[in-house]
Amino acid sequence: MYVAIEGVIGVGKTTLARLLQPAFQAELLLEIFEENPFLSDFYADRARYAFQTQIFFLLSRYHQQRRSVPELLARSKNLLSDYTFAKDALFARINLQGDELDMYDRVHEALAEKIPHPDLLVYLRADTDVLMQRITLRDRPYERNMERAYISELNQTYDEFFAKPYNNTPVLTIDTNPLDFVRNPEHLNLIENRIRDALGMAPFQPGLLS
Repeated sequence: MYVAIEGVIGVGKTTLARLLQPAFQAELLLEIFEENPFLSDFYADRARYAFQTQIFFLLSRYHQQRRSVPELLARSKNLLSDYTFAKDALFARINLQGDELDMYDRVHEALAEKIPHPDLLVYLRADTDVLMQRITLRDRPYERNMERAYISELNQTYDEFFAKPYNNTPVLTIDTNPLDFVRNPEHLNLIENRIRDALGMAPFQPGLLS
């Protein structure tokens, strides 16, 4: 079982992956993003640093997934990841244009052919105001200059992209607006059971799926 968790910045992908790890006895594949040397500059000046930031992320995510996914699946039956390789292109469509976007698309297409696909993609969604509140609460230094308009545009792009399966990978959409899976065990159990149901795994409790 290989499950990837996706969603806009601040929705809780990494936190959920960590919380679900014991229940699924899974290996974890977590996105490495704080090592990007352009990230702080990008949030301060998106137009100037978009291409450098995007290419760094693309190559970093490619090397991590190309190497780690097969290794982790060979070590364990189950794998949880807090991102997908596909998400990189969503950011590129917003942040790049013209020749830079064309060059990015050619590189992404060539690399994507070599990346294993998950069995299920869990899309965590939330309203933009909720995302902004969560971003503020976690208070990462490089996110302090993040604009609401940027998060709103990302949110719309994610909603449109994950409204349908990607490369024949089924998508399970979970509305996290009313959920607090960090502090409320029932909310975490609900998400776990929805994932189990989507994968046809037992045991799950149908009463929690409503």
